Amino acid sequence: MVKNIPFTIFMLAGLAQTSFAKNPTFFGADSSGRYDANKANPSGGAGPLAADRTVQPDLGGYLFAHMTKQDYGRLYYSVSKDGLHWTLLNDGQRIYEDYRGHPDITLGHDGRYYLVGNVRNTGIIIWVSTDLIAWKEHRDVNVDLEKTPGFRPASGYQGAPKMYYDKTSRRYIITWHTPSADKDPNAIEPFWSCMRTLYVTSKDLKTFSDPKRLFSFDMATIDVIIRKEGQTYYAIIKDERYPDDSWPTGKTVRICSGPTVTGPYSKPSEPITPNFREAPNLIPKPDGKGWYLYYEQYPGIQYGCSTAPMLEGPWYDVYILNYKVPENTRHGCMIPITQEQYDAITATFGEEEQPR
Repeated sequence: MVKNIPFTIFMLAGLAQTSFAKNPTFFGADSSGRYDANKANPSGGAGPLAADRTVQPDLGGYLFAHMTKQDYGRLYYSVSKDGLHWTLLNDGQRIYEDYRGHPDITLGHDGRYYLVGNVRNTGIIIWVSTDLIAWKEHRDVNVDLEKTPGFRPASGYQGAPKMYYDKTSRRYIITWHTPSADKDPNAIEPFWSCMRTLYVTSKDLKTFSDPKRLFSFDMATIDVIIRKEGQTYYAIIKDERYPDDSWPTGKTVRICSGPTVTGPYSKPSEPITPNFREAPNLIPKPDGKGWYLYYEQYPGIQYGCSTAPMLEGPWYDVYILNYKVPENTRHGCMIPITQEQYDAITATFGEEEQPR
């Protein structure tokens, strides 16, 4: 682990405005610390319209599928036109009664949307929709942890599954966190400190690979989402170890990079959030020139928002008065939607005047 004393001081002061340019091996900085986009991605392809942040010409806004502080693990919708100001839909009621889990949506190989979740953190369930309005159960995913050495299948715990469809390899990857067998009874949080991220892949969401560990490094990780920019894949993670003097990066959001959707992934970057943040959400800016990264200050206190021109950074805070997320919103996912989808979703679930 790379210790960064100045950043630790910023975190203790409650600030998140830090730059990726402090780590030249990952963030594309030169020897003086200046950011160099060519070094950040020497293969090119990470310009304003790079893979996964290409903004369709008919972008109508964004959909935020999420749970709430009062109704954990159920499905709610909010929308935004600019990616910064969000409006809760359906008069604050659930939009689909059957869903359970931490909502995560991906656009699949067949043009349909797939929503992943689970019930009480056991098992994995996939739902499907053609229009993001009507959902139906697609299938269960039975994961055999007996085939993953070092994990405890008896626990049955499969926390916060996330799903991503990789157009390049034409396969889905589903990630989740599971407690390993190496539980440290002396840790501040023995259960959470032994969490490791596992994954399965599938071409058709009918048959699935055996579960494997996503990262070669040995540290607690949860809430992992995967995205692609240019020719590089990024795993945005929560460092789940409890912070202390020996581990000041605990409970922060960090980023790893790799050449394929399954890695191998680099060791995590330095934190891009203060401590006690989780559940990252990533969306391209409306003009396609950069990213917004949302993360929750838990438990359900408020959302933070950072921005960067590229996933390598540099990351810095969006001023808190320049964005607004509905009160009591908790874990979920944000995706771009077309104007036609925006109109259909708001016509179905209702939209009040957008808050400013």
